[in-house]
Amino acid sequence: MKRFSSLIFFIALFYACTKHPSKDAITTTNVFYDKAYELRDNNKKDSAFFYFDKAKDLFLQQRDSLGVGKCLVNMAIISTDKGDYYGGQEISLNAISHFDENNEKEYAYINSNYNNLGIATTRLANYEKAIKFYDLAIKFTKDATSITLYLNNKASAYQELKQYQQALKIYDQILASPTKNKEEYAMILNNSSFTRWLQNPNYNATPTLLKALRIRKKENDLFGQNSSYAALADYYAIKRPDSALIFAKQMYQVAIKINMVEDQLQALQKLIKLSPEKESKNYFKIYNKLDDSVETAKNLTENRFVLLKYEYEKNKSDNLILEKVKTENKLVLYGTLLTFLVIFSYALFWYKKRKQHIELEAKNSIKENQLRTSKKIHDVVANKIYNVISEIENKRELDKDNLLDKLDHIYHTSRDISYEITDSQQGKKFSQQLSEMFYTYVADPPEVKITGNEDEIWTGVSSNNKGEIFIVLQELMTNMKKHSKATEVNIEFHEQDHIMSIRYHDNGTGLPKKLIYNNGLRNTETRIKNISGTITFETTDKLGLEILISFPVN
Repeated sequence: MKRFSSLIFFIALFYACTKHPSKDAITTTNVFYDKAYELRDNNKKDSAFFYFDKAKDLFLQQRDSLGVGKCLVNMAIISTDKGDYYGGQEISLNAISHFDENNEKEYAYINSNYNNLGIATTRLANYEKAIKFYDLAIKFTKDATSITLYLNNKASAYQELKQYQQALKIYDQILASPTKNKEEYAMILNNSSFTRWLQNPNYNATPTLLKALRIRKKENDLFGQNSSYAALADYYAIKRPDSALIFAKQMYQVAIKINMVEDQLQALQKLIKLSPEKESKNYFKIYNKLDDSVETAKNLTENRFVLLKYEYEKNKSDNLILEKVKTENKLVLYGTLLTFLVIFSYALFWYKKRKQHIELEAKNSIKENQLRTSKKIHDVVANKIYNVISEIENKRELDKDNLLDKLDHIYHTSRDISYEITDSQQGKKFSQQLSEMFYTYVADPPEVKITGNEDEIWTGVSSNNKGEIFIVLQELMTNMKKHSKATEVNIEFHEQDHIMSIRYHDNGTGLPKKLIYNNGLRNTETRIKNISGTITFETTDKLGLEILISFPVN
């Protein structure tokens, strides 16, 4: 039989286990629930479990989710009390979905359920997970006494993990709270002092341990006195064995008075270690006799409970099978009707839907072709023509042959609207093509300043991306010439970490506050997105228009 190393921890768990949710008004009549509650309060937990199970089934029929949850949490706590920690976990986890965590009226059941999960998980030595359950219990608790209890349980779990500093932090938090009563204060003071001694064996815990004991005697708190005697016996066991023996005897006497058999066994263990040889042998005989009777009683109880659990699981399984058969029969009938309706509906509407789909597809195709053609005409033909107009306006001396070549190129481009610019166009480097395009817009004003437009910067840029950038920059220059009234334009090119950055800035009027995107600006954004880039427009009254473009080189 496993015994907890510290009675302090055991007592905290014992109080948590016995703190069941209180009975309140049930909205639907359920005689099984009333019977289960009565049996539970009379400590007939085996029978209570049986009736809570029957009450749960009735609540399910009545579609009372809260009633189902209350039955499950009581069954879970009984399972944990009986030492069926896995069963307690399973039933508590099942209960969670039956509560509304947004309804404060259900908090008493929710926090009790999470605390039971913490206790069962603690008993299974999964202390980290238990701490999380205690945190949830605290989250759904408004009652100060319950919060103190759950914090104490959480600190005890940290103590079992030997994370004494974390445990002490919680104990100090409780001690600083003004809401605790004298019994709670004595419990936390005792546990905190004992933990400090576990952390540091040189710590003098005597004053605080004795202070906690005095308070418990004054309050006639026998369970608390039992805990204090256990702590003092352990504390003095090495330093002053004679004192430890006195406290162990007092613990044994109190444990007998409150009929706590587990505590009697722990006290006897201490007495066997601390007593002279003759007395130790006597205590050992008492221990063995008591332990045997406890084991026998426990086995009988566990056997009865196992049978109850078997009936519970069997009923649950039988109900699931019955529900499955009923559901399958209904599904066959409903499935046949549904299949007929689906086939009929599909046959009735298929032709109409198909016709609508074809008509919509045709409309979308026409619209898409129109938009694509409009976009290419604007970006390729219109901007080229405006570029030639700008050259005629701004250059005093015109190269007739060059002008005729450009017009001829526009003519052929308009015949083949899928035109794309490349480095091989007209046998010129892309940087040169950009510079010539920029300077066709130059007059006095505006003045165009270009920085960073070198051949090397365009080496890793694909032909498609060059074509898109050329058209975008040409659109910006056209927009500047038509609308901005700028006297100075600055264009900077920069490439770093395979990202090409282009900064356009003019000192014109900027964009209007209520910007209406025409085809040019809309197409500009679309083109930049097509090359996985970004473009931002920024304008102020003083600085004109600034446009930032960036896109990946590869």
